[in-house]
Amino acid sequence: MPASAELGPVPDAIARAYDPSRFRADGHRLIDQLADHLAACTSATDDGLPVIPWLAPADMLPRWPADFADQPADDLVDTLTATAAGSIRLHHPRYLGHQVPPPVPGAALADAAAALLNNGMAVYEMGAVATGQELAVVAWMARVLGMPDTAGGLLTSGGSVGNLTALLAARQAAAGFDAWTDGADAGPPLAVLVAATAHYSIARAVRVLGWGAGGAVEVAVDERYRMRADDLTRAHAAAVAAGRRPIAVVASAGSTATGAYDPLPAIADFCAAHGLWLHVDGAHGASAALSAQHRHLVDGIERADSVVWDAHKLLAMPALCTAVLYKDVTRSYQAFAQEASYLFAAEREWWNLGLRTVECTKRMMGTILYASLRAYGVGFFRAYVERVFALGQAFAARVAAAPDFELAASPDANIVVFRYRPEPELGGAALDELQAVIRRRCLEDGRWYFLSTRLGGALWLRTALMNPLTGVRELDGVLDAIRSAAAAVQR
Repeated sequence: MPASAELGPVPDAIARAYDPSRFRADGHRLIDQLADHLAACTSATDDGLPVIPWLAPADMLPRWPADFADQPADDLVDTLTATAAGSIRLHHPRYLGHQVPPPVPGAALADAAAALLNNGMAVYEMGAVATGQELAVVAWMARVLGMPDTAGGLLTSGGSVGNLTALLAARQAAAGFDAWTDGADAGPPLAVLVAATAHYSIARAVRVLGWGAGGAVEVAVDERYRMRADDLTRAHAAAVAAGRRPIAVVASAGSTATGAYDPLPAIADFCAAHGLWLHVDGAHGASAALSAQHRHLVDGIERADSVVWDAHKLLAMPALCTAVLYKDVTRSYQAFAQEASYLFAAEREWWNLGLRTVECTKRMMGTILYASLRAYGVGFFRAYVERVFALGQAFAARVAAAPDFELAASPDANIVVFRYRPEPELGGAALDELQAVIRRRCLEDGRWYFLSTRLGGALWLRTALMNPLTGVRELDGVLDAIRSAAAAVQR
C-alpha cells in the first residue's frame, strides 16, 4: 500500500471538537447563560435593561473582527454570551417590533436537538423520523383550518418561500400551458389579483415567475385596509384588458402592515365563479383558527386552494418554519414538476418531501413544532394567540382614548398602527417627520422597540404585540415614551 494511502489517527483538533464531554460542559454553561438572559428579560420592570442595545452599523462591524486564526481564539460560550448581550431581546416585555415572537424556551431546546441530529429531508431515508413528524404537524394544521380530507402539504423555510411555492403550483394548475417545461413565454402573460397592502413577497414572487411588475394587479382596500371583494371584477377586467390571463387571487389573513383579514368567503365566491386559484397568505394570522373567539377572522380559509401559515409567528416557534397547505395535496407536486432521478424513484413518492420544496437539504423544522405541540399542548398555543390579540385590542383602546394620538384602523389582531398627533392641524410632511424622529430617537435609546410603516402615503408608527408577557405597564409606557421623545425634539 502506498504510504500516501495510510490513514493515521484522528487529528487532535477533530477529536476535541467532537468530544462528548466538552459538548456536555459547554452545553450546561450555555443553558445557564441563556436562562440568565431569559430571566433578565422576563423580569424586566424598569428601564435598566434595554430592549435593543443599539449600535450603528459602522460601529457594529469592528466588534466582530474577521481575523480568524488557525488555532482557537475564543471560548464558544463566551462568544455566544456576547452575542446574546448585543442582540435584540424578544423576550423583553417592551419588545413591540417585528412579527417575530419570543420563542417558547422548550422550542429552543428542540431546535438545538434538531441542529445536532441534522437529518436532511430531501429523501425519507435521510430524515425518516423528521418526515413522519412533519407530515403529522401539517395534517394537524390543515385540520385546524377546516380544510377537507384531501388536504395536505409540507413545511418550508419562511413565508416568502411558501408564497412562491404556492404560486408555482397555481401557475402549473391554472395557466393553461406547461410553464415549467416550456417556459413563461409558452402562453399569454399571467397575473394574480392582490391588494396593495399584501406582503412584498407576493410582488417578488410574480417577478421571480417572470411576469414582471404587471403580474400583480392591484385590488382596492377599504378603510380598514382589507381587500374589497367588490373591486375584484374591475381588477380582473383590467388584467384582461392589459393582455394578461389572471390565474389567482392572493388574499391576506393577517396582513403584515396592519394585521387586517380580507373577506375570504366573498373572495372565494369570486374565485369559484371565475375559475381562479385562491391563495391565502395566512403567514401571520392563520393561527386565529385555534381560538373559538377569533376563528371568524379566517372563515372561508378552508375553501382556499393553498394557504401559507408561519409557525414562527403566532405559534411562537424559532424561525423558520412555514406550512404550505393545499386543499388538494396532489397539487403540491405541480410546484416543481421536474426530474431528479438520483433522488426520486417515482414521480409521486409522498414520503420524499424534497420533490415538493425549494430546499433539498431541509432542516428538521417539523421536529421542533412536533415536540413543542406534544410538550405544551394545543391549549398553550390557543392561550398565546388569545393573549397577544387581547394586547392588540387593549393597546388600540388606549391609543383611541388619547387626544394626542391617532389610530389608523381598529385592529383585527395584535398589530396596531397609530401616530402621535399633538395638534389636530399638524399634518403632511411635518407630521411624517415627527413620526420618523420619534421612532429614531426611541430606537437609539434602546428602551422601547417599535416600527413605522406607510399607509396611504403617510408615515405611521406600528407595533406588533408578539410577547405574551407584555402587560398594562408596557402599553401605557410606550405612549409616554413617545410623548417624551416628541417633547425632546420640540424643545
